[in-house]
Amino acid sequence: MSEEQLSPSPEILSESEAFLAEHPDLKWVEGFAFDINGIPRGKWLPAEAAGKLLKGGLQMPRSAVSLDVWGRDIENSPLVFASGDSDGVCIPVSPISLAPWHREKTAQLHMQLHEADGSPLYADPRTQLQRVVERLDGLGYRAVCATELEFYLLREDADHLARPRPVSDNDAELVPSTDVYDLSELDAQRHFFADVRAACEEQGIPADSILSECAPGQFEINLLHSADPVKVADQTLLFKRLLKGVARSHGLRVSTMAKPFGDQAGNGMHVHLSLIDKDGNNVFNDGGDLGTPLLRQAAAGMLATANDAMALFAPHANSYRRFQESSHAPLNLCWGYDNRTTTLRVPASNPEARRIEHRIAGADVNPYLVLAAILAGVCHGIEQQLEAPAPVEGDAYQVESEQLINTWGGALKRFEQTALWQKYLDPRFVELFILLKRQELAEIDARVTDVEYQSYLHRV
Repeated sequence: MSEEQLSPSPEILSESEAFLAEHPDLKWVEGFAFDINGIPRGKWLPAEAAGKLLKGGLQMPRSAVSLDVWGRDIENSPLVFASGDSDGVCIPVSPISLAPWHREKTAQLHMQLHEADGSPLYADPRTQLQRVVERLDGLGYRAVCATELEFYLLREDADHLARPRPVSDNDAELVPSTDVYDLSELDAQRHFFADVRAACEEQGIPADSILSECAPGQFEINLLHSADPVKVADQTLLFKRLLKGVARSHGLRVSTMAKPFGDQAGNGMHVHLSLIDKDGNNVFNDGGDLGTPLLRQAAAGMLATANDAMALFAPHANSYRRFQESSHAPLNLCWGYDNRTTTLRVPASNPEARRIEHRIAGADVNPYLVLAAILAGVCHGIEQQLEAPAPVEGDAYQVESEQLINTWGGALKRFEQTALWQKYLDPRFVELFILLKRQELAEIDARVTDVEYQSYLHRV
C-alpha cells in the first residue's frame, strides 16, 4: 500500500499542515480511533511525529477497536489470537486540532482503523455507519442529522458512601429540585462552559444551545445539524471527549452514563433526522404540519426495527435503568406530533424543517452505531413501504402498544436472532459485537452488589 493511499483526504491533509505551521510550539499529538463502546484508543506521540501520523504512520492492533469496556480483549475474538493479533493502520478522518484542556500544548488527530492494506476494517464502528449511509444513498436520499447530548457535571470528590456528587447551585440536598432551564445553574458554571465553547471552536464542533436539564448538575448541549451522518457521529464523540477533558482541567468530572443516579433523570442522546433528495429538498416536507408519506414510512421503519436495535441504543447494564414511566425516556413503540412521551416525536417547526426526533438512545452509546441503526430502520421502512400506526396524542405511557425491550440480556438475544443486521451491517461485526457484549454481561452478572450485601448478608 502506497503512502498516498494511506493518507487522508487532500482537505484534511492541507488543513492539518497549515495547523502545524501555525503551532510550532506544539509538544504532543494524540492519535486515536473510537472503539465499539465509543472509547478512544490510541497513543501520544511527540509533536515531531505529526507528519508521520498524517501519512498512515500510526499502527494499532486490529483488536484495539473491539476491547470490552474495561479494555480487555474479547475472548474467542477472531481479531486476537486466531489471527495473530495483527496490526491495522490508522488513517486520519478529521484535521489536527488543539486539545486546549491539556497543560502542555497538545493536539489531537482523530483516526479510523483500517486493515494493513488500507481497506476498511469491519470491526471499526465508523465503517458500519458508512455502510448504512451508502445504502440510504442508493435509495436516493441523504440523512440530515443532529444530536442532543445530556450529561452530569460532577464534583471530583464523592460523598460518604463513595457516590458521585453533582455540581449544583441549588439547595437540592434540602428540598428536591430540578431547576430545569434555570439560568443560575449555567451562571454558576460559566467558566466551564466558556472553556467548552472555546474548545469547540478550536475543534470545529458546531455546539449550539446550552441548557440546565431535569436534575441538579445535569445539562444538555445541542450540536447543529449536518447532511453528513458520519461527520455528526464524529463530532458527537469528539464532543464527549472534549467535555470530559475540559471538566478535568476545572477539577470536575463529566458523566454521560445513562442513569448515574437512581432517583434523578437519566442522560439521553436524542437524534433529529430528516431526509433530503439529490436536489437538497427535504422529502419530509409536504408544506403542512403532517409531513409526507415518506416521513411515515421512515417512522414505521424505525418503530419496526427499534427492538432489533435495542442493544445498540442501550448498550450497557446501566442503560436499562433509564427507561422508567413518566421519566421522558420512552417505553412504548409509538410516535406522535410534538409529544415528548413518545418514542419518535415530530417536533413543531416550519414545514421546511420537518423532521423526526428519535428519543430512545442514552448518552452512553456509540453514535456511529446508533445512527447506523436509525438509518437502517429508515431504509427498512422505505424499502418495505411500511405504514406507520396512528400517531399518539396525550400520555404515551398509558398507550397499549408493543414495549421496548427492558433488559440487557433480552436486547442481546433479540439482536443476535434478528435477520435485520445480517442485511444492513457486516455479519462479522454482528458476531464480534455479540461476543463483546456477552463478555461484559457475564462480568456484570458475576458481581454481588453492595445493596445485596446490605439487604441479605445477615438477614436471610
